[in-house]
Amino acid sequence: MKNGMEFSVGLFMIAGFVAFGYLALQLGEVSLFSSSKTYTITAQFDNIAGVKKGSSVQVAGVVVGQVTTIWLDEDAVANVALQVNNEVELSIDTMASVKSQGLIGDKFVALSLGGDEELFKDGGIITDTESSIDIEALISKFAFGSVK
Repeated sequence: MKNGMEFSVGLFMIAGFVAFGYLALQLGEVSLFSSSKTYTITAQFDNIAGVKKGSSVQVAGVVVGQVTTIWLDEDAVANVALQVNNEVELSIDTMASVKSQGLIGDKFVALSLGGDEELFKDGGIITDTESSIDIEALISKFAFGSVK
């Protein structure tokens, strides 16, 4: 009787660990058992002040992804890797902009969808971008009279 109980508890524990491992792989989007739910594209900006890793990517105010990596290339152009949900199809004439939530809110990347039939594939590069507005520079220009 005691051996049967120990065996049942052991099986229950093994099943629990297998279920936990499967769930961890699915939530972590490890593509062993299923295809990935996102794809990555790169956007190139002159200025991305305020955007950081983990910032949201939005289309029409709806969060569709997040910023995964930011780096500066050899031409001093800021590159931002955007991880976007597979359900969102981005045409090759999509425009990326750095926007702010409110006056002093967090920065995010807003995507304006284009109308082209050709779509971005994983690893595509958005070059049609609108950089971040530097509020401090605008205020100082206005305060010191250099606005024309």
